[in-house]
Amino acid sequence: MSNNIVSVIVGTQWGDEGKGKIVDLLAEKKDFVVRFHGGNNAGHTVIVNNKKYPFHLIPSGILQPKAVGVIANGVIIDLEVLVEEIKMLQSEGMDLKKKLKVSERCHLILPFHRALDQAYENARGENRLGTTGRGIGPAMADKFSYNGLRIYELLNWNLFVEKFTFQAKIKNKIIETFAIKPIKIKEELEKISKLRKIILPFVADTYQLLKKATDQKKSILLEGAHGVMLDIDFSPYPFSTGSNVIAGAVSAGAGIPQQKISKVLGIVKAYTSRVGRGPLPTELIGKLADEIRKKGTEFGTTTGRARRVGWLDLEAVKFACEVSGISEIAITKIDILSGLENIKICVEYKLDGKPILYSSCGYTELEKLTPLYKEFSGWNEDITKVKSFKGLPKNCQDYIKFIENFLRIPVKLISTGPAREEYIRV
Repeated sequence: MSNNIVSVIVGTQWGDEGKGKIVDLLAEKKDFVVRFHGGNNAGHTVIVNNKKYPFHLIPSGILQPKAVGVIANGVIIDLEVLVEEIKMLQSEGMDLKKKLKVSERCHLILPFHRALDQAYENARGENRLGTTGRGIGPAMADKFSYNGLRIYELLNWNLFVEKFTFQAKIKNKIIETFAIKPIKIKEELEKISKLRKIILPFVADTYQLLKKATDQKKSILLEGAHGVMLDIDFSPYPFSTGSNVIAGAVSAGAGIPQQKISKVLGIVKAYTSRVGRGPLPTELIGKLADEIRKKGTEFGTTTGRARRVGWLDLEAVKFACEVSGISEIAITKIDILSGLENIKICVEYKLDGKPILYSSCGYTELEKLTPLYKEFSGWNEDITKVKSFKGLPKNCQDYIKFIENFLRIPVKLISTGPAREEYIRV
């Protein structure tokens, strides 16, 4: 992927595609790396010099010396999580004064949002959604019902206290209904007051910052969280995240007009995984699933929960590429498939014997349909140190070429291992 002025990275599956590593890799020559949606239910892990850096809010490209990390207005922020990440980077000797900027328009995830998340899941019982429990949904609901609090309110402490107290009293009544302890308003305000002092030096008008950057032809990388299959509109709702994930969300989430975007890179994991409940058409159960899960360390960065795994679903990925205008592809975690005798790719859905497109499916159709597969012979070689496409085993090359030809989008990057240096440019 060339050093475009404005590039977007989008996950094409159910999240956990390995976006963090790709963002870190491509951020090397970028002036800005920007998170534009989601919250700390996203988890991006970067491995540099055998050290793991887990990010949930700060853009994972911030580890590159040149890149300034921007948390734009579309992100919802848990202050505790943001402060943890700031302290993590400061403990590594990073001076964040000019390196991190946070929009005052960001909405906040507050203690009563986390409690409400738990309350709603308890109330659903067997029909629970399997949320991350981070308060994302309730915070987004407050945002759109005009009950949200933002970093903007934090700038005026008396205003924040007034609004927080009002909202907490309302929420406590709901929380108590579901036998969950109510929020202790005074204690929580004391905690927030301390967190506020750490956050405020990083608050900025990120719209003007990014507008100036685009006017000056600075290089910007927009870091998507989650995957298109979790997009609030294009997922099998309600098994969704609380924000729009597609590339078009950049305009609303960061204030960058879509026509300024020069390239959209789609991240395609070589197999499928997801956290939580909801349909997963190509899901694997049993010994093979356990093997892939263990080898791929498929446990959530945010939740620690074991991810469900399945074969690569190109019907879903094709839709993700179409709706986001993806122009290039990076394939990740293909090394995890090494050692499998046979590998499958889903190329079509059928429901009641008739073909059906992903876009025509809701969650009930996705649960009932039959995926049709193309089968490939596997390979046994360790590919983590391979540095050229031609150096890959022939069966691995065939697998990648099929993906490229099916989607009609060029594969430009192949991740062959978790470390920063383990990749192939095509």
